[in-house]
Amino acid sequence: MVVAATAVTSYGCSPAPPPFKPIGDTKLRMQTVVDPSADVIWDFVNTIITAAGTEEIRPRTEAEWTAVRNSAVVLAESGNLMMIPARAKDGGEWMIRAQELVAAGEAAMRAAEAKNADRLFTVGGDIYDACSHCHQKYMQAIVNANK
Repeated sequence: MVVAATAVTSYGCSPAPPPFKPIGDTKLRMQTVVDPSADVIWDFVNTIITAAGTEEIRPRTEAEWTAVRNSAVVLAESGNLMMIPARAKDGGEWMIRAQELVAAGEAAMRAAEAKNADRLFTVGGDIYDACSHCHQKYMQAIVNANK
């Protein structure tokens, strides 16, 4: 009988929340994690047009493709970090913008895994859009909160 009572009591309990310990504020995460990861993707897929001609910059080696893939994963997971309750600015648009970053990061990861430079170039625009959409609503509030 003691076993049955213990099982019923344990079943009704909720698990304790995870022991998250946020270290950096949103601005610091953007400066140290999101921006550098986006820059890796943007730096590896460029078209430079000058009077001398057109230069297509694309990942060429396995190490370059891996660096792009890794940065894409960091972007996607950064969107997930933005949705942790202690970090989420609100449950509405903030979550939509964070999910937009997750989707763009995942698309970049898939493009890198497929070694599809044209797709990666397009997704680079999606990453820019995800960042811009969030900044349009939240950038000034984040700057003011971190003063």
